[in-house]
Amino acid sequence: MGTNFTIVGGDLRIIKLANMLATDGNTIYAYGVEKAEELKENANIIICDKLIDAVKNSEIIIGPIPFSSNGKDINSPFSDNQISIRELMHVINAKILIAGSLTPEVYSLANDEYIEIIDLMKREELAVLNTISTAEGAIEIIIANTNKIIHGSKVLILGFGRIGKVLARKLIGLSAKVTCAARKDEDLAWIKAYGYDETNINAIGENLAEYDVIVNTVPHLILTEERLKYVKDDCLLVDLASNPGGIDKRVAKNKKLKLIWALALPGKVAPTTTAEFIKETVYNVLKEIYKK
Repeated sequence: MGTNFTIVGGDLRIIKLANMLATDGNTIYAYGVEKAEELKENANIIICDKLIDAVKNSEIIIGPIPFSSNGKDINSPFSDNQISIRELMHVINAKILIAGSLTPEVYSLANDEYIEIIDLMKREELAVLNTISTAEGAIEIIIANTNKIIHGSKVLILGFGRIGKVLARKLIGLSAKVTCAARKDEDLAWIKAYGYDETNINAIGENLAEYDVIVNTVPHLILTEERLKYVKDDCLLVDLASNPGGIDKRVAKNKKLKLIWALALPGKVAPTTTAEFIKETVYNVLKEIYKK
């Protein structure tokens, strides 16, 4: 027996997810996605004209990843309508909201409306799987924005978390000369164990001049004005970190360095695969909820 889901807003990942859930035999009520033509071809997907109609028949509401870009409205690129967070939370009242990158303000509103919130980006299984798409997307950016092949290029990865680990392994597979930078002794030890060159983030400075590509994965300012003066003019800077990022963008622009701030890569480079990961995570969430 299928489950009723409501989809509200979201990018191509959520569109693909809606189709996958419907293909599994679930009924999908959708709002804020009226420009997604592919949803209109699935008999198990009902496009609603009003938010209340989309929500009233479901206990599970799936929202965008990230939930909002401006802190006021949810992300809904497949709609001409603005859907305010406050309105959505009021309509959801006493149901379950599954979305991504939710702010403390959203949690506060959810508490007022007795809504159970699941932030997908805090789910370890999805975070790990998403690193694959992010790493491959970063490699695509490097190939498209440099005039050198990756083989033999000197690449510095700032941060050795999930993304840093996966990206380093893939770049080594392409015969890049990879250096990973971290602060913790534990991370520096693991970098050595994997066979990569290592450096302490606190010690980077003049050594930045030797790299063809620098990829930041740390969501704190690392490449400051003081450090950016050592980066060579033809170095490609790729910032994968969420706001505010880890590279001083104003200084990079003034220095005329090539900087690409690559946010939400999984949704851009592999929406179908990412949607499969999200679907798997949603089903895991439901198993946990209904065990209670």
